[in-house]
Amino acid sequence: MAYQMSVVTLMEKAFEVEVTPWIHRMRRMMYLGEWMESHYLHTHILAAPDFLQYRSAIEMAKDFPDEVKRGVRLQHLGNDILTLFGGRSVHPGGVKVGGFYRAPTHKEIKSLIPRLKEAKKDARDVVNWFAGLPFPEVEFEDLTQVALTDPDGRYPVIADYVITNKGLQIPIEQWDQYFDEFHVPQSTALHSTKDGKPYLTSPLSRLNLNFDKLPLEVQALANSTGVNFPSNNIFHSILARGIECYYAIGEILNICENYQYPERSYVDVAFKAGKAWGASEAPRGIQIDYFEFDDKGRATKIRITPPTAQNLACMEADLRQSLTKFGLDQSDDALRLHAEMVIRNYDPCISCSAHFLTLNVTRK
Repeated sequence: MAYQMSVVTLMEKAFEVEVTPWIHRMRRMMYLGEWMESHYLHTHILAAPDFLQYRSAIEMAKDFPDEVKRGVRLQHLGNDILTLFGGRSVHPGGVKVGGFYRAPTHKEIKSLIPRLKEAKKDARDVVNWFAGLPFPEVEFEDLTQVALTDPDGRYPVIADYVITNKGLQIPIEQWDQYFDEFHVPQSTALHSTKDGKPYLTSPLSRLNLNFDKLPLEVQALANSTGVNFPSNNIFHSILARGIECYYAIGEILNICENYQYPERSYVDVAFKAGKAWGASEAPRGIQIDYFEFDDKGRATKIRITPPTAQNLACMEADLRQSLTKFGLDQSDDALRLHAEMVIRNYDPCISCSAHFLTLNVTRK
């Protein structure tokens, strides 16, 4: 979804296509459904077992059956929203340059409303559950946090401006002037820094930097958790994901209750030469891309910068800090499990989020 939404919006910029307010609303609804699917999968299947010291969600479910079932139920609702627009929940295919291939019917939208109302209650309970987890007390000092922001006052989903906790606010077209992307010897993925230092793009940084753009009801729920936002404890990311999902469900419900079927689900597109930047907030952070096109609309230059790669330098710094505080005199197995928890907390791609780590320890 992140790749699709960032690229389709930059293509519409390059081809000077103006989509309708209906298309903007539906893309927001679909993307928030992706947040739900991704956040609830991560928090319940991958992250919560780490905090509660279980080796898997299956093991955790023996002691927390209702909590796991609730998380899966909420995740399935996100999947169904993606399927509604895209025909399937994994790699949905309904988005096109200029809009959507089809519009949901009134009946389809109406059927979601009672589920969303029930889900909102569940989502509040999830936030309260997460608030009681035992968070490691590890805070990054002087951590640069980065997110998109929407000058229109909405919580950012697809947006054209970047903001940091250091006071920077720039249009996405100026990204290269402030952020560096480069090869490192230990990785096949590009690393990113700002001013030569790691930075964080994540649900936590998104929440920290756009807290005032949340509805007052969501702000009140966040404030009731006992965690003070903005937070530099990256382990609070699980709580940020829960709060974002509570927001997403309320926003989707509002869109559904005011839904109007459009005359057309897309606008016409004339392909032409051009270039543009596009950015959106993937569940795990900023997805920012740059494309150039020839006069037939074919891409001649492609640059894709996903959030997992942007966070790699921060993950490495976090591993050093977290393992040092955890205690380097711990056993190899304990160090490996804690390192996995640190990495999983960033919610990298699914293949990197399972039990995976080969740890080599040299003791002197």
